[in-house]
Amino acid sequence: MENFVVIDLGSNSIRMTISQINDKKEVKVTHQLKEMVRLSENMGSKKILQKEPIERTLKALSTFKDTYSKLKNVKITALATAAVRQARNQADFLKLVKKRIGIEFNVISGEREAYLDFLGVTRTLPIEDNCIIMDTGGASTELILVKNKEVSDLISLPLGSVTVSQEFSLNNEIAASDLFKAMTFVEKKITDINWLFDAHKAQLVVLGGSNRTLAKIARRKQNKDKLPCLHGYRLTSEEAFEIFADLVDLNQAKREKIPGLAKARADVIIGGLIPISLILRTLHIPEILFSNNGLREGALLDYIDSL
Repeated sequence: MENFVVIDLGSNSIRMTISQINDKKEVKVTHQLKEMVRLSENMGSKKILQKEPIERTLKALSTFKDTYSKLKNVKITALATAAVRQARNQADFLKLVKKRIGIEFNVISGEREAYLDFLGVTRTLPIEDNCIIMDTGGASTELILVKNKEVSDLISLPLGSVTVSQEFSLNNEIAASDLFKAMTFVEKKITDINWLFDAHKAQLVVLGGSNRTLAKIARRKQNKDKLPCLHGYRLTSEEAFEIFADLVDLNQAKREKIPGLAKARADVIIGGLIPISLILRTLHIPEILFSNNGLREGALLDYIDSL
């Protein structure tokens, strides 16, 4: 029996999943931990990881270590995504993590991140043969075009909930001019992807904290908050637009009171929902399918395939 640990260090949160794998390659998930560390906070145009977010991240990693260090036969796969990928002080940060925690992170490319998302989604959800997969994180957005259940094209865009919200001052009161500038900026990035239009009216499968917040808010409005999992939940684009419009009208304090919206995400949710809103609008997509599985599950499946 092997304990396979996947640590996913994102721009907004850090997550760890521990799965037991037996000799028959059967899997049992035993631990799932998450901490909101906001590693990309105040990186700015110079792309420098700041002291406070680094310390929050190290504290979370120490907590994770307390858990996996008690287990036997442990294999750790530690993956760092957009914030570390973009950071100019990446080497210093990785060295500090190695010194303080004792693990080495693999800083994966946006394309690799997108592919692991593809594995996590397509191997655990009954998707259509042709669809578009979207993962919006704190500092990047991954898009994967699927044709005949295989990757046709994929891209990682350097924009996410934290970076867009901070760059365009969408954290608290939303000025119409700031929202317009943010949506124009993101729309230009999206519409510059020629192959994306092959997904016109296609199935949209989404993951990432901001996107899943749409489902959480919708379920609470429908009094379905006791459902065990968001995996496979569906929401119409009209319902998504209505939720986004309602959130834009509120300041941060009022957004924090919305059922289904985590307080720690209230200041970055507007920037986080701009990409999906534009994808829905640009591609005329009628419905969203939500996935709880992505990078960590993809990393697990990729490892099992290699055994």
